[in-house]
Parts: sequence; C-alpha cells; structure tokens
Amino acid sequence: MHIGVSFKMYLDRPRTREWCAAAAATANRHPAVRSGAVELIVFPTLPAMEAAMAACADAPVAFGAQDLFWADRGAYTGAVSGADLADMGCTYAEIGHAERRRVFGEDDAAIAKKVAAAVRNGLIPWICIGEPESGPAGAAIDFCNRQLAASLAELGRPTPMVIAYEPVWAIGQTEAASAAHVAEVARGIKAGLAERTGQTDVPVVYGGSAAPGTLTELGTAVDGLFLGRFAHDTAAFEAILDEAADLRG
Repeated sequence: MHIGVSFKMYLDRPRTREWCAAAAATANRHPAVRSGAVELIVFPTLPAMEAAMAACADAPVAFGAQDLFWADRGAYTGAVSGADLADMGCTYAEIGHAERRRVFGEDDAAIAKKVAAAVRNGLIPWICIGEPESGPAGAAIDFCNRQLAASLAELGRPTPMVIAYEPVWAIGQTEAASAAHVAEVARGIKAGLAERTGQTDVPVVYGGSAAPGTLTELGTAVDGLFLGRFAHDTAAFEAILDEAADLRG
C-alpha cells in the first residue's frame, strides 16, 4: 500500500523539517511502515527537499518531486531536471496534477513528455488523473482512461507507475468523493490500463480531500491514498497509517 503526502506550497522549510522529523520517528516505530506493508512517500517543495531527506535519513521514507521538466538539460530557465531529481535521491515524480493543468496551463502533450522524462531518468511517475466535474462513475472512468492514455503516449513500453485518482471536483473540499464512486472508478482505471498495456499490478491511490477515515471507508477498493492538507497535522497522519495497518491485517 502506498501513502503519499504532498506539501504543495503550504509548508516553509522549517515546518517541512519539523514535519519530516516527526514522520521519521513515526515511520521507525510503525510496524506497517517498518515491515514494508505500507510505503510512505513524501512530496516536499524543491527548496526543502534536501532538508526533508536529511530529517528522514534513518527512516523508511521515500521522496518524490512535485514536478519535473521534460528536458534533462538546456536553456530552460527555472525548470527542474529529472536527472537532478534522481541524483538527489528522489524515487517518484508527481505529474499531471489538476493544479499544474489549471494554473500553469499544462496540457496532455506536456504531461506525456514529463512522464517520459521521469521514466528516462529512473523515476517512477506518480500520475494524477481525474474528471473535472461530479457525475456518473461511467463517465468518470471514460474521462480518466482517456487522460491516462494521453499521459502515457510518449512511452514505448509498459513501466512501473502509480496512478493517483483525484477527481478535480473533490480537491480542496470538506469531504472526499463517495466510497462507491471511487471504488467503481478505480476498478475501471485498472481494467482500462490492463486492456491497453497488459499491466495488472499498477497501484491506484485516491486523492481529493482524503483525510482520517477515508482509507477505512474505501477499504481494498484502492491501493493507498495521496494526502494533502489533512496530513499536515502529524497526529492525523499517524492515524491514517494506523488505518492502513488495519487494512493490511
């Protein structure tokens, strides 16, 4: 099971170090994380990345970048190279978040190139997909499968990845999408990917106002959570790890 925590741009460097030190202590004593049943992945801001990694140096915590550029080197002022992220020790690269699409104007073509850049540099793409408006699960499945296919368009072969199902209409709200909706869409995403690429072992995690209680409600319908602001409180974060441990038995 994968539990990812993104700080977006909420936490400054001191607060990131503080959170990571607390999370490292939790990970070191938590049986589900220590055993490998739960993989914990932290997505800090880039300026705080090395400090966050140092705070978790002796803990079973993996790190991901919140973005990367599609080229590894060149005249791209302000861009972040996947090669550098890999050299820093990142394992994952988050790609295609709805905020990247909306705020920064990233389209399917840009996201596909970023996915290819991550794979090229040995990073595991953490691909965010999700329908823009609330509606029937069938329509959401069709939208997500088209979005995922577009995200993988630059790849010539199946590759390890994590799919974060984040319905855009649920991001930043007080409650997550319903368990029934998420379960049906997650199944549809997995079926669509298996049909297109033959991959049957790609984890699908849920994000979109996920909080303590969300994972218990979803049960085995998903392979983990992608957490935002509700996990910035370390007590809530540990409660979610407890839920993951209970589900893993």
